[in-house]
Amino acid sequence: MSFNQQLSHFDQHGQAHMVNIGEKKLTKRSAIAEGSIFLSEAAFACILDGNNKKGDVLGIARIAAIQASKQTSFLIPLCHPISLTHVSVAFKLFPNEHRIIIQVTTESVGQTGVEMEALCATNIGLLTIYDMLKAIDKEMKISNIQLIYKTGGRSGEWSKK
Repeated sequence: MSFNQQLSHFDQHGQAHMVNIGEKKLTKRSAIAEGSIFLSEAAFACILDGNNKKGDVLGIARIAAIQASKQTSFLIPLCHPISLTHVSVAFKLFPNEHRIIIQVTTESVGQTGVEMEALCATNIGLLTIYDMLKAIDKEMKISNIQLIYKTGGRSGEWSKK
C-alpha cells in the first residue's frame, strides 16, 4: 500500500481532495480534546480575582471555543461542514502551577467525525485566554493540545492511553 493510499485526503494521483462521505452511515459521534496554558502569577491571579479590564476571561474563552467549533470547516480546507448537536467547554485551574486546562467535547450525528472541531475549539479557547491576558503576561505558554477521546464511525471508540 502506498503512502497516499493510507491517507484518505489524497486520491490515487496524490492530489488532495475532500473525502466522499456520501455512502457512510449516520452514527452518533463525539470527541474530547484538551490543552494547557501556563500563565504568570499575576495573570493567573487576574483570572481568580475576575478583575481583567477586558472582562470575564474564561467566559469569553468558552464562547470563543464554541464559536470556533462551528467554524472548523472554514479554517481547515478539507474538513466537511457538519451539524454539531452539542459542544461543551470546561476549565480546570491549577493554582500551584499557574496552569489552566481547557477541555472541549463535541458531538454530532453524522457521517464524519468531530475530532477536528474539538481540536479547533481547544486551540481557539487557549488563544483567547492569551489574547485577554497578553497585556499582563506575554510569556504565556500554550501546550499539550491533543485529542484524548473519540467515538463513533467505522473506527469506533478510541482513547488516549
